Amino acid sequence: MHAQRGDWLVIKGPAVGKPDQRGLIIEVRNPDGTPPYVVRWPQDDHVSTVFPGPDAVVVTEAEQNAADEAERARLAAVREAIAVRHWS
Repeated sequence: MHAQRGDWLVIKGPAVGKPDQRGLIIEVRNPDGTPPYVVRWPQDDHVSTVFPGPDAVVVTEAEQNAADEAERARLAAVREAIAVRHWS
């Protein structure tokens, strides 16, 4: 696993239906990009040093932004389908 400052650490949810945890990597301790990483967790603004396990992946800022946009589009489509069905 390799990362750089500004990437996102995504830890997969522990069970089906449980959300992933995402944290912004604000510091990479090793020059080769390997762990540990200092991560800021946006849900509570907590900062911690993390040695990611096999359930974690690193994604770039662009990849995270694309995933966020895809999720917004999916939610908008669901809302539209509900509105159309409600008024039909």
